[in-house]
Amino acid sequence: MTSLVLVINAGSSSLKFQLIDVSSRATLVKGLIERVTDHGAALTEALRRIGADGHDLDGLVAVGHRVVHGGASFSDPAVITAEVRAEVERLVPLAPLHNPAGLLGIDAALAAFPDVPHVAVFDTAFHQSMPPAAHTYAVPAAWREELRVRRYGFHGTSIGYVSRRAAALLGRPVDVTDLVVLHLGNGCSAAAVHAGRSVDTSMGMTPLEGLVMGTRSGDVDPALGAYLERVAGLDPAAYDTALNKASGLLGLAGASDFREILDRRAAGDPDASLAFDVVVHRLVKYVGAYAAELGRVDALVFTGGIGEHAAPLRAALIERLTLLGLVLDASANETGAGERSISSRESRIPALVIPTNEELEIALQSVRVVSGEMGD
Repeated sequence: MTSLVLVINAGSSSLKFQLIDVSSRATLVKGLIERVTDHGAALTEALRRIGADGHDLDGLVAVGHRVVHGGASFSDPAVITAEVRAEVERLVPLAPLHNPAGLLGIDAALAAFPDVPHVAVFDTAFHQSMPPAAHTYAVPAAWREELRVRRYGFHGTSIGYVSRRAAALLGRPVDVTDLVVLHLGNGCSAAAVHAGRSVDTSMGMTPLEGLVMGTRSGDVDPALGAYLERVAGLDPAAYDTALNKASGLLGLAGASDFREILDRRAAGDPDASLAFDVVVHRLVKYVGAYAAELGRVDALVFTGGIGEHAAPLRAALIERLTLLGLVLDASANETGAGERSISSRESRIPALVIPTNEELEIALQSVRVVSGEMGD
């Protein structure tokens, strides 16, 4: 018997979709519709493609929606009611590019499937378990209390999925497992995960904080904006755009694709070499900090497009982490695919590569919600 979930990830000008059979965990259809101006029409096209591929939706048990920002309001996925939709809209100022697009996808799908449960799965929800010491900024109380200024974290759907898979590979119950998880792609974040729950993560109020990314700077001195306004007349909007879209790897080496960085570094390009070294340096700082915060580490986990495929980066990072007892298996690091260990038998801490599957996680969480296995 199949249990079908339609997973929708709506962007401002795109719509990604997957039809997943949760009973077998198989993806039956997946697709991307670009240059979207009408999300209702885009969803109609997605449904046409699903039908053309020979699938009907008679067994549809839920529609799962990726929603980027749930603020402090949602620590779990939620069945979409009028109240939940209103709260997602209220949180638009925290994610002005992403939440409006998510709402367009929700509205289109609600119109198409009015009698099927719809579930919002939030990127931020997994990190709502962070203790106050980890999520609180040392800023004026009015900012924190009235303007919701705090650290939220992102990539939670991916990190939650990968954390459970890591525990399974280690042969340990999730609730006795301590992990440092590195989600490395065009966007990058690190997370300290204790007993299956986030206790710290590198992204903050927005996805800009933390690690060096494709076009995002990650951590910079908070006074940088005021300095650039004084000496260069850079206004806040231009500053925000520069840090989000013209920094990171792009700012360091003129390219945001890490594959190009690796190729140019191998050819001796100094800018690419510097970009690589800055990325590794920032990773070392976060992994070391999270290891100390956890008190022990049962595994270092790599996921995301870069984490899963950039063997030189994994090797360079593990070489810098010998203090933690990590020892690389060079052959395993260079070859292989799927879930695997890349550490040697001498390593005190395993290093694991685990491909993420955020769409499957959204589908699984959606089924758990509608079946009553977790709260709304």
